Amino acid sequence: MTDKHLSTQFDAELSAISTRVLEMGGLVESQVINAVHALANFDGDAAALVLRQEMQVNTMEVAIDRDLSSIIARRQPTARDLRLLIAVSKIIANLERIGDEAAKIARTVQRLLNAGSSSRMRLPVADLSFECELATRQLRKVLDAFARLDTVAAVEVLKHDDQIDQEFEGLMRKLITYMMEDPRTISAAIDLVFVAKAIERVGDHAKNLAEVIIYIVKGTDVRHNPFETIESLAR
Repeated sequence: MTDKHLSTQFDAELSAISTRVLEMGGLVESQVINAVHALANFDGDAAALVLRQEMQVNTMEVAIDRDLSSIIARRQPTARDLRLLIAVSKIIANLERIGDEAAKIARTVQRLLNAGSSSRMRLPVADLSFECELATRQLRKVLDAFARLDTVAAVEVLKHDDQIDQEFEGLMRKLITYMMEDPRTISAAIDLVFVAKAIERVGDHAKNLAEVIIYIVKGTDVRHNPFETIESLAR
């Protein structure tokens, strides 16, 4: 078998892995959207769907990880190809954790439904939906950046990370106000605190994915660097 044929096979395996990562990312994005829909509408069926999707995401992570190990053992890749495979392992780990956050939201919805929370309509669920919109937009952008290995798009994701943090802080202040004004909302409001934190973590994982994309393309680990430094390194 010629070296060219081996190289073609390897490229096909890398392409297939990347496609499966994007499929996993699309499923995780759907999870987050369904979870917040379940919360906004107190929809038990949507919450149950999110938990079923979590099982699919976990299965995909294990399968992709197994295939990554097989490719590394068989192909012994070097340089950029090895960076890509290592980075994919980090990407699917972050995607799986995003799925975990969506599952937390779904379980919160189920708990609120089981408790029959009478104060739920007074709480700022719409604000949570907006925070989720910001987070899913970041996730969608970073998955597109991965598909194109676009460091400029990855930098844009990092640039807008603060928006989710600011929305989270505003929600915390609002929820504290609700609890102070009406102690009957405390239990449900605490649940929403954890939901808001879960959504904020989705944004954090999208940020992690953006840093991984820069690592794939530039070969530089940009974690824990100021934004200006990352922007310069990504050019």
